Amino acid sequence: MRVKVLAVFALVVSLLSGCGYNTFQTGDEAVKAAWSEVLNQYQRRADLVPNLVNTVKGYASHEKDVLTQVTQARAQVGSIQATPELINNPEAFAKFQQAQAGLSSALSRLLVVSENYPQLKADASFRDLQAQLEGTENRITVARNRYIKAVEGYNVSVRTFPNNLTAMVFGYQVKPNFTVENEKAISAAPKVDFGGK
Repeated sequence: MRVKVLAVFALVVSLLSGCGYNTFQTGDEAVKAAWSEVLNQYQRRADLVPNLVNTVKGYASHEKDVLTQVTQARAQVGSIQATPELINNPEAFAKFQQAQAGLSSALSRLLVVSENYPQLKADASFRDLQAQLEGTENRITVARNRYIKAVEGYNVSVRTFPNNLTAMVFGYQVKPNFTVENEKAISAAPKVDFGGK
C-alpha cells in the first residue's frame, strides 16, 4: 500500500512539474516587479509636475491654457488607482496608458512653450527640473521595456502547450501590454518636401 501511495505521489509531482504552474508563478512575479518599476517612474514624473508648473508660471503666467492642461493631465493620472490588479484588466490598463500619454503630451507642450521665454530657459531651477524630467522619461522607457519583456514571457507561457492547459484550469489569462497610441499613423512613411522647383 505504501509503495502505491509513493508511486501516485511521484506521478503527481512529475505531472505538476511539467504543467507550467511554477512557470506562471515565476512569470507573474516578474510582471509584478516590472510593473512596480513602471509605476515608480511614472510617480517620479508626476511628482516633478507641480514644481515645473510653478517655475514656468513665474515667467509665463499668461500661458494659462498650457499650464491648466498640464495640471489637469496630472490630476487625471492621479485619479487612476494603479493597483497590481490593473495589469490583469485590459480596460483599466488602457485607461492608465491613455492618462499617462495625456500627461506626456501636456508636458511636451509646456516645454515647447518654455522655448519662447529666454529668462525661463536661463533659470537654474527650470533647467534642473527639465533635466530631471528628461532623465525620468528615459527611466520610464527602460521600465516599460522591462515590463513589455516580462509580459511577453508570461503571455507566451499562458498560450503555449502544455502550459495552456494549466492556464485554463487555474484561470490564468494573458496580461495587457503597452501599445503604440496611433499605430496606423506611425506606420506611414513621412512625406519629405525640400521645396524644389
